[in-house]
Amino acid sequence: MRPTGLSMDVRTTAKRKVLISGASISGPALAYWLSRSGCAVTVVEKARTLRDGGYPIDIRGTAIEVVRRMGILPRLRDAHIDSRRCTFLNADGSELASVRPHIVAGSVEGQDLEVRRGDLATALHGKVRDDVEFLFGDSIDTLDQSGPAVDVTFHSGRRRTFDLVIGADGMHSATRESLFGPEERFHRYLGYCFAIFTMPNTFGLSRELMLWNAPGKAAALYAVGDNDELHAFLNFHRPRPPFDALRNPDAQRDLVATVFADAGWEVPGMVNAMRDADDLFFDTAGQIRMAHWSSSRVALVGDAAYAPSFLTGQGSSLALVGAYMLANALATHRDHTAAFAAYERDTREFVAMNQALVDNGAARLFPTTEQALEQRNTMLRALVTMPAAPVRPAHSALALPEFAPTP
Repeated sequence: MRPTGLSMDVRTTAKRKVLISGASISGPALAYWLSRSGCAVTVVEKARTLRDGGYPIDIRGTAIEVVRRMGILPRLRDAHIDSRRCTFLNADGSELASVRPHIVAGSVEGQDLEVRRGDLATALHGKVRDDVEFLFGDSIDTLDQSGPAVDVTFHSGRRRTFDLVIGADGMHSATRESLFGPEERFHRYLGYCFAIFTMPNTFGLSRELMLWNAPGKAAALYAVGDNDELHAFLNFHRPRPPFDALRNPDAQRDLVATVFADAGWEVPGMVNAMRDADDLFFDTAGQIRMAHWSSSRVALVGDAAYAPSFLTGQGSSLALVGAYMLANALATHRDHTAAFAAYERDTREFVAMNQALVDNGAARLFPTTEQALEQRNTMLRALVTMPAAPVRPAHSALALPEFAPTP
């Protein structure tokens, strides 16, 4: 029999039933650790199937240790994109500088990872699919905490009761909205909008990123391998969020096309490809900042609680680390109130350090003025001769506690 970090009386009590909303990154990661601590876990996901493919995401610092402890590090190393260069272009399309990608990202070459989002999601799902109940094509409609547990009504009409509910449903979390109110209360807008989609690789790019800049605008083409598909990225500055476009795909396409109407390089072709793309993802760059991550028997994890924005490159890492810390707190404290308090106490500083990366220069890749662009370009020219990346301490600032295995 394996040792356990839970108190001995847990062996004789009923399994704690936990519902997790969201099956992307933090959801299945949390499900894995909760299952190991003896919980009966259900994951509900509004998508009908697990999402594969997807844009590249980073796993850095403390998050590397999380996936190592989960036993999926070798698989993720095999899936590592291993980009060879990042080429910055001037407004006219001429080359400004070409550097190793890790130098710009502040990651550790040979240690930190970049994988397709779907590869990470698939690896996480593979670790829990035999031990955790998944409800695809469904979502939470209502949560009732008036009794000794949480009564959940699903969109499908089914009704279930759980001891705890965890919202792992992303930056635009419906779980958070139902408990704490509209997203606007917690959203810190960072001044940018972006569109991501795939398009044909007609440029012969291979394992590389090309980034074009003009003041307040950026366009990128990313070849994550040697195939015929590119990830395209269009980013632009906007003083206020375009609320009218956030839920209207046609308005999103029109807005992006208008902003980039006079852009050079390959941007006109990218805009045309965006018009035809069936996988367009449009959003604002922003963070979620909350005073508390829980309410009674419901807690939030990952982007739902503390989205750092793509500008930090730490969204997936925070999701993995946050899931580990929440599960460890629940394994250590039978009382959920004490567990949620410990989760916040032990994780908040790490979250704050990573969210602060934006204020410490993580947004420099997307200057909004001519002067700021020239300052950024001067920095890039200097990076070409640098022997190593300036590693960001925030990535590894949290020492993970040991997680007790199941009895």
